[in-house]
Amino acid sequence: MPEDQRLNEIRRLLHSYVKSPSLRHIREPHFIGKLAQEILRAVDRKPGPWQKWEGAREAILMAAASTWIPTEDLCVYLNGLPGPKLTTTDVAQRLRAMHEEPHNSYPDTELQESCLRIYNRERELGTEMIAIIGELQEFVEAEKGRIDIERETRWREAQKIERENMRQRLLSGIDCKWTAFDQSNVVFCRVNGRLYRLCQGKDKRWSLSRVKTVEDTDADLLGVYAGRREATKVIQAIAFQPERNW
Repeated sequence: MPEDQRLNEIRRLLHSYVKSPSLRHIREPHFIGKLAQEILRAVDRKPGPWQKWEGAREAILMAAASTWIPTEDLCVYLNGLPGPKLTTTDVAQRLRAMHEEPHNSYPDTELQESCLRIYNRERELGTEMIAIIGELQEFVEAEKGRIDIERETRWREAQKIERENMRQRLLSGIDCKWTAFDQSNVVFCRVNGRLYRLCQGKDKRWSLSRVKTVEDTDADLLGVYAGRREATKVIQAIAFQPERNW
């Protein structure tokens, strides 16, 4: 590709990347990786296994890859651009290859119905395909942020419920792994029905004690360790041995 043409292609890619009304994606490694791939593809075009994707076809399909557009319609549109005749198999398999490249992914199934609704609406209005692709890109980008927040919220709620379940297990006398209550630097676990407390001091070392209850202040100190892993190994070794004074 001539140097001027490569510069124009890079300029087009950068302009497309920063034109979105949302600047959130600019700092995300996922989108930066995709942009880097597109720039590399633009400046280092060599004959490859995909022989029908020179010129604008490749860039347009890459832009559409994160959206949901009927493959047959994409094929018809791309065949209107310069290049050999494409079949729906050509388009479907090139999309699959794009989706499976590093930093790429398949479009989110949660957005399929909404994307198709927008696509059909714009087609009925007479909007040209390249504009529809841009509209869907912006929609997917905005919705991805919303979905990520919703998924994180659900995950945090699930973690909160799990922590409460663990606390109830520990208080009811059931064996359970390390569980925090009110202080993040104090955790408890129960092994073989025996309750242990692990407390982190100012020196970042962990003091392991055998206790009767989580409120127990008269603890039997078993040792001080650099981390939880060392304390856990000690518990696994002593939890089934006879205890004195218990």
